[in-house]
Amino acid sequence: MKSFKILTLGCKVNQAESEAIAQCLETADLNPAPEGQAADLCIINTCTVTQKASMQSRQAIRRAIRSNPKAKIIVTGCYAQTAPEEIKEISGIQQIISQADKYKLPEIITKGAACEITGSVSDGPKRLFDSFPLPGYGKRTRPFLKVQDGCNAFCTYCIVPYARGPSRSLPLEDVLTNIRKLSEAGYREVVLAGIHLGCYGLDLSPKTNLLELLQHIRDSKTIEQIRLSSIEPQELNGNIIDFVAQSSPAPGSVCQHFHIPLKSGDDEILKRMKRPYTGKFFRELIMKIHRVLPDAASGVDILVGFPGESEAAFDTTYALIEALPISYLHVFPFSGRKGTPAYTFDDKIPPQVIKDRCRKMRNLGSLKKKNFYRRFLGKSLKTLIEAATDKKTGLVKGRTTNYIPVLVAGEKVPANTLVEVRIDKVADDNSVFGTVCHP
Repeated sequence: MKSFKILTLGCKVNQAESEAIAQCLETADLNPAPEGQAADLCIINTCTVTQKASMQSRQAIRRAIRSNPKAKIIVTGCYAQTAPEEIKEISGIQQIISQADKYKLPEIITKGAACEITGSVSDGPKRLFDSFPLPGYGKRTRPFLKVQDGCNAFCTYCIVPYARGPSRSLPLEDVLTNIRKLSEAGYREVVLAGIHLGCYGLDLSPKTNLLELLQHIRDSKTIEQIRLSSIEPQELNGNIIDFVAQSSPAPGSVCQHFHIPLKSGDDEILKRMKRPYTGKFFRELIMKIHRVLPDAASGVDILVGFPGESEAAFDTTYALIEALPISYLHVFPFSGRKGTPAYTFDDKIPPQVIKDRCRKMRNLGSLKKKNFYRRFLGKSLKTLIEAATDKKTGLVKGRTTNYIPVLVAGEKVPANTLVEVRIDKVADDNSVFGTVCHP
């Protein structure tokens, strides 16, 4: 085999894993197949967080088989872990790799190593963090580094703990080594990714935590800035918020951007979800962020239509979001996953009701985003220039430290460059336009 493709669905952790696999394959003299051309090897890294994600994973597998008729087809990821029998029904797949064996993929492919398909990720607390030989570089200007995997929470709607097993962490020294390698490769920002990022270090010996990890990264002075992926409300404590405020703008600072999975603002629904906080706790958290870091972005996940979500419960969530300085929303309809407690709950919400509520919540999210973006009109923000240009405008894309995507006018600034950009315009479709500031 000389060329490969990796198709990735789902979360930042999946993307980090795919980038690491690709980096290992390139080091072993396999080349990414050019865009639009068939490959000798095709890996589909699947997702199953919702029914739609499982359907999209099946569609991606079938597309890969059609588009790469002579390729070896390997399927891995969360859907491969939880529903291998469904995948086996698709003709043309050569190998299904469990989550427990995903990190062995480079060796399996390049050396023909044997692979035991375990079919299980529940190896107990002694299971170690699955580590790839190299961090993934990929094509993005903000590479994801997986520092934590698995989850012990078992929220009643979530299939992920069954797919990825217990929480476990990449040792601190390995995190620092990988960040140094990414910095030496020319990256200015690294995104720390995890399934349950706030649990980082609790399984290590000696124990550590996310705040101590961030402190070590800052003290190492090897990377310009760090960004956190999703972090649970109860784990985004005041010490982390204060650290983010104090670390900027020194090397190793943490971007003023938090993505927080609220799910619901109604206390009874939160209890049914097995979420360990209340709407009042979340309100106080967001206001703490806003007081300490008034320019920070606070993005929120909302799960609409959970069984038992009455109109009043939905209205409680809507009113909470409406009243808070939220920057953007990710809105998901409830999708029952077989094997989770919520799958058996009787008081399901009709699909049309869920659809209507999602539309209402997304409209609120669009308004929140517009209001957040417009707060920065005429202001200059630290921005990482990305390689891609916008197809519609031809302008260079950038991403501010507080997560505003901006189209930059003027000279072509090289990718992976950190510059100050003045925000000039926010269009009706929430597109943001800016200009590079010169000293």
